[in-house]
Amino acid sequence: MFRGASAINLDAKGRIAIPKRYRESLHVEFNSQLVITVDFDAACLLIYPLEAWKQIEAKLLLLSDTQGPERAMKRLLLGYAHECELDSNGRILLPPPLRQYANLEKHAMLVGQLNKFELWDEAAWQQQIELSRETIQSDAFANSERLADFSL
Repeated sequence: MFRGASAINLDAKGRIAIPKRYRESLHVEFNSQLVITVDFDAACLLIYPLEAWKQIEAKLLLLSDTQGPERAMKRLLLGYAHECELDSNGRILLPPPLRQYANLEKHAMLVGQLNKFELWDEAAWQQQIELSRETIQSDAFANSERLADFSL
């Protein structure tokens, strides 16, 4: 399970180093195999261990190729999907189209989301945090049945 936010940097070649606290798990449990794709709802990237990505692919396989919204989702998620492997230094290369999609240049945030990571431009992450705070304080949050009995 991946949790927590880590400030990281892209190097001149467009690589990021996965924080050490995740590397052993990624190597042992997932053989260092990852899939990077775009988030269709936000300007960030999603990084899945290959096994978790296979579950997403199984769901995508069930979607229609003729229904507009379903086809659009498949086009984005699969069209940008890039399979990669952690190198010996725990780094992965982010292809230019993925970096462009998420506006990644130098400073980024890698955010654990249990079964995957989100990779954000640092400034965009700060904006997202503010939007999340506003959402939590809104009536829509208070009226959500699924969150009604959620407490910390």
